[in-house]
Amino acid sequence: MPISWTKIRSSFKSPLRVVVTVLWRSREAKARKSRRLKDELDEARKTIARQAAEIERQEEENRELKQRLEEQCRRQPQSRCRLPEDPPLKGHHFGLRMIRLALNLARIVGLRPASRVLEIFWKWLGVEQAIPHWTTIRTWLLRVGVAMLRQPLEPADDWIWMADHSNQIGPEKALVVVGVRAAHLPPPGETLKHDDLHLLTVRPGTSWKRTDMGSVYCELAGQNGNPRAVLCDGAVELREGAETLQKSRLDTIVLQDFKHKAATFLKATVGDHPRFAEFNTQLGKTRSAIQQTELAHLIPPPQKPKARFMNVARTFEWAATVLWLLDQPEAKTRRSIAPERLEEKLGWLRSFAEVLAEWRECQQVVSAGVTFINKQGLFRGAGSRLGAAMGTNLKHAASRQLAQRLVDFVTAAEGQLKEGERLPMSTEILESTFALYKQLERQHSKGGFTSLLAAFGALLKPATDESIRRAFLTVSVKDVRRWTRDNLGATLASKRLATYKEFRIATNSAAKI
Repeated sequence: MPISWTKIRSSFKSPLRVVVTVLWRSREAKARKSRRLKDELDEARKTIARQAAEIERQEEENRELKQRLEEQCRRQPQSRCRLPEDPPLKGHHFGLRMIRLALNLARIVGLRPASRVLEIFWKWLGVEQAIPHWTTIRTWLLRVGVAMLRQPLEPADDWIWMADHSNQIGPEKALVVVGVRAAHLPPPGETLKHDDLHLLTVRPGTSWKRTDMGSVYCELAGQNGNPRAVLCDGAVELREGAETLQKSRLDTIVLQDFKHKAATFLKATVGDHPRFAEFNTQLGKTRSAIQQTELAHLIPPPQKPKARFMNVARTFEWAATVLWLLDQPEAKTRRSIAPERLEEKLGWLRSFAEVLAEWRECQQVVSAGVTFINKQGLFRGAGSRLGAAMGTNLKHAASRQLAQRLVDFVTAAEGQLKEGERLPMSTEILESTFALYKQLERQHSKGGFTSLLAAFGALLKPATDESIRRAFLTVSVKDVRRWTRDNLGATLASKRLATYKEFRIATNSAAKI
């Protein structure tokens, strides 16, 4: 039953005006709270709507991505690999990663094989990826090589230059000069690596006289400063041409490669022996006599027509092995060979047993000396340490005399050094760079120098992102063509093609008449 306002009014202690005011304010407060809650509810509803729309958008995007992924999987059902991002360089179809990979592969396996390796690898990964053609890799390699030729040397007064010639066929020889700082030599006990070298020049030419070499040395000195030392083999033009540098720097010294000098001494000791020519003749006859027989695994190693005495170790090792086999009838490797056959074809070595022991000890002296110089270099006191490394209990007078000559040679060279100075005395690392170049040429290494010579510098160090960027920014394809034109001119291959073309044109014209 409702209560009458007039009945409860009398129970209020406060005046009616005050009661009305309190009630009015209470109602206004609740109204404000209601409006605030309503606004918050409206805002919450809007937020929920926006979030629902965003969720719907993301779900739609996920559905599209899932659909695209399913389509890609249908096209490549075996693909399980995602390659790293490799955006193309400006003006190129390939990115920096692909270019670096292709260049470093080409340095190791060659140009055509590099492209094939990439193709096989991407197929194995199950990834569709554009593969650079071997001619494209060749162009990249040439640009990096020319950029290496243009790279200036670090200013220093302890540079050592190494110079040598390489020739293939024809009168043309390629001069290569590389440099290494004495301060950056590997520690004693370690040999130089290709990464340690800096290419100064690679230059083909048909005339390399003393004056020609002197001009090249002076030109390089004008660009990079005079070196502390020039290291070369026994070639007169390389050695005496370097003496022109002493006019502008008095302390520049010319060092001769230890291995070439040792080969010269070995030739004088072994090659001039009255029985060495007979031994070589028998080697040739034996090679022809047993190469198609059951003795084929005992064929003497082939001898190189050039620098023979730098490569006789294998021949002497073969002779020692066969002599041992002749005296070991129970050896497993001769069980299928009749004793009389072995004696007939290889028994002639018995008559050389004594002299071969002498020759082999001489060769071992040289090998020990080369190893010591490669790892230790030249320094004050190197001569005495070299003598100990080559052996102090040598059995033969010839080997003792050879060891003494090598010690005297090194002792004379170390006398030119300053106290505490250490320099290289071996050009083996330079000679191995020629092997890298021939490996890149593959079957064309017998066909004369081509524009691939411009890539020589790129073979010394692995390609990096920085070296590729620098090369592509500073060397264009036109620069490579200009270098080829200025340094090579008409190559042997181009002359050969021109000759055949001229012949075909002439004969076809004559046939028409």
